[in-house]
Parts: sequence; C-alpha cells; structure tokens
Amino acid sequence: MNDLSQLSRRALLTQMGGGMGALGLASALHGAPGHAGTHFAPKAKRIIHLFMNGGPFGPDFFDPKPGLTKYAGQKPAGADLRTERPTGGLLASPYAYSQHGSSGLEISELLPKLAQHADDLCVLRSCHTDNPNHGPALLLMNNGTMTERVPSMGAWLSYGLGSENANLPSFVVLCPGKPVRFSILWSSAFLPAQHQGIYINHSNLDPKQMIPWLTNSRLSLTDQRRQLDLMQALNAEHLAARGGSDLALNGRIQAMETAYRMQSAATDAFDVNLEPPKVRELYGTSHFSNGCLMARRLVERGLRFVQVYYGNGQPWDSHSNHDTTTRRLAADIDRPIAALISDLKQRGMLEDTLIVWGGEFGRTPVSENGNGRDHNPHGFCMFLAGGGARGGTAYGQSDEFGFKAAVDKMHVHDIHATILHLLGIDHERLTYRYAGRDYRLTDVHGRVPRAIVG
Repeated sequence: MNDLSQLSRRALLTQMGGGMGALGLASALHGAPGHAGTHFAPKAKRIIHLFMNGGPFGPDFFDPKPGLTKYAGQKPAGADLRTERPTGGLLASPYAYSQHGSSGLEISELLPKLAQHADDLCVLRSCHTDNPNHGPALLLMNNGTMTERVPSMGAWLSYGLGSENANLPSFVVLCPGKPVRFSILWSSAFLPAQHQGIYINHSNLDPKQMIPWLTNSRLSLTDQRRQLDLMQALNAEHLAARGGSDLALNGRIQAMETAYRMQSAATDAFDVNLEPPKVRELYGTSHFSNGCLMARRLVERGLRFVQVYYGNGQPWDSHSNHDTTTRRLAADIDRPIAALISDLKQRGMLEDTLIVWGGEFGRTPVSENGNGRDHNPHGFCMFLAGGGARGGTAYGQSDEFGFKAAVDKMHVHDIHATILHLLGIDHERLTYRYAGRDYRLTDVHGRVPRAIVG
C-alpha cells in the first residue's frame, strides 16, 4: 500500500473511492442533527411510508360504496368528473365489507389480516390532489409541489429532526426496481446534501449485493480509518480556507464518517435473514414483505423515515383487469402490513412510529376499457396507524360513488401538515431560505385536522 503521507489529495480521493463509493453518493449518507428540532412534544419519532405506487381504489378497501353496485353501468350525476381517458359507466366493486374491532371500522374482505388491527387504523376517506398524471402526482405526494428541484418530505424530516443513529442515514427508500420519476422523489434539492434519501433495491437480500459500494475489499478498517483521518484533516483545512461555509463540502466531510461507520452497521441493519424464522414467516417472503420487515429493522435502529415502494414502475395502475389485479395486490400487502403493526406493537414501538399507507392518487368509480379504472385525483383513501394518529377512525367522506372528496377534505398539503404535526413540527415553521425566499414542505397551505391527531 502507498505511504499515506505521500499521497496527494486527488490521489487519496481516487483510492478512497473503492471503500466509500463515489463522493456524490457518500454525501447523501449522513443523518446530521436537525436544524429545526421539534416545536412541541411529538407523538411520533419516526415514519414508515408504505407507498402503493400507481394508485389504489379506496372503495375496494376502506370506503364502501353500495351505489356502485346499485347503479352499475350507468353514469348518474356526480360520476362524470373529468379524467385522463374516456371512461364508461359505474364499475361495481365486488368486495364485501364488514365492521371490525371495538370501533366497528368498515374494511373490505380483501384485507382480513389488516382488519384485525382496525382499532389502530385512522382511515382518511377524503384525500385529493391536483393532477391525474403519475409524475406530477408523485412529486406532489413526495415533495409537496409539482415543481421539480425541491426537497422531498424525507429530506425535510431529516433536516428538521436528524437521525438517532450516527452510524446510519436518516432517510432510506426501499424499492425492488424504480418508481416513476425515480430519485427526484427523495431528493434533498437545496437542503444540505446529507439529507437526501438513500435508494436501496432490495431485490437481492444479501446486504453486500444491495449496497455494493459500501464494502472495501482492498483495505482493512484500520487502514481505511487512517486514510479517512488524513482526508478529513485535508478537507477541514480546505473548508477553513473557504470560510467554513461550504455546505456541500461540509456535507461530504460528515458523510464520509458515516459511510465508514455504515460498513458494519448497515450490514446488520439491512439483513432480514438475521430475523428468527417465526418473524420471517409472520411477514412472508415477497419483495413487499421483505421491505416491511427491513423497514422495521431500520426504524428500530434510529432511522427517521423509511419509504417502502410496493414495486417497480406503477404496479397499482390498473387500467384493465382491475378486479383481478387488485385481488392479487391486496393479498400481497395484507399479511406484511398486519405483521408490521403486530411486530411494532409487540416491541412497544407502534405508539411512536407512524405508518402511512397510500398512493399518489386513487382510481375512478367508472370503467375504463370495460374492466379497468383510470387515474382519479379528485378523491382517494389513505390510512395512518400508530404514532399518535387516532385509531379506529374513518375521517372525511367521499361522494356517493367515491369519485370526489366531499366532507372534511384533505389535500396533500393537509396530509403533510398532519404528518409533521405528529412528529412535533409546526409545518409553517419548518423552513429553509433559498434564492431569496423561505421554502417549506407545505408551501403556503396545509391544515391539521384535530380529530385525527389523538
């Protein structure tokens, strides 16, 4: 090995790249202490966001609409809102509903295991958004605006609260493939680079395959530590010469320390094979099952925000064969979500872990292609569980057919404001000044419905 004292800064950067990954990537690996902190006592400390990319149809799951069956094939008033594509008459949802838990919350037959946790669910039946296209709707749900190059919700949370574990990042995105718009959905944009989400494709459960850039096969940890100490000293000198105010360089200095520590911490945190067989059986073995279990392992170790995208592309985008597709997808999510709630509850973590479920929008109650459903931004369902959300609650109402939010409507900005509130953050006060103006996740909007925050 080269004598470290003889290495130039440029050469050192080149040699260190093998162990830490590219610096641009490493700069996203550090969960620095938050700049804002909480504004009042939080009920939640962390979030697991279960993202059904493509958009599920609320009346199939949490919003019973007998009118769909009564008027099937017809186009009564209120069922003809504009969508992206030509649609036909009302398409019945064939799934039976029943009441569950002491709350009597109505849940469809598609989710029998999750229904056992009815008293933990806060169903939002009146969500709405601004655009029927996947790309803009994904941006609004993840970044608070359809404008690109703004920070994502996870980046805002990392910036505001930091991480509870210095050996791991504060924001991780799990997806066995790539959702539409990809990395812009977990960007830190103009926030310091260490708050960017770390994307992990968990198709392969071997941590060394999931995170191949984390392992240095050429140098021991001791030698890496010597290299890193020298690099950090050089960077500190460089930073001082620039007045100590270079956020990008500061982020990289912090990130390289985290990347070094992650070599052992991440190998353990991402390895679901370390779980007892009975826990693996509880969750199941699908990609989504593994994502839910991995999310629990990560938040257990202090991560603030873990997103679990259901799958590659837009799996819930059921423009045809809707009922067949929905039954398959429901069977795949029912077991692991129920397991996640049970697991967190058993560990005493559900009360301060907020689970958020939903997509970027919903689907139409009218048919497309005879047996499909088009995108619907006018009204859709989400649910919250744990983290101070009021369980056993169905908040808001959609219209008779589930096409449009009608009572106690919740815009995406309201959803974000509510999430931040449960984390102890006033959404109007979590701001960052950039290009001459103060930015926030909720832009200039957002309200918190007191009926659902405990």
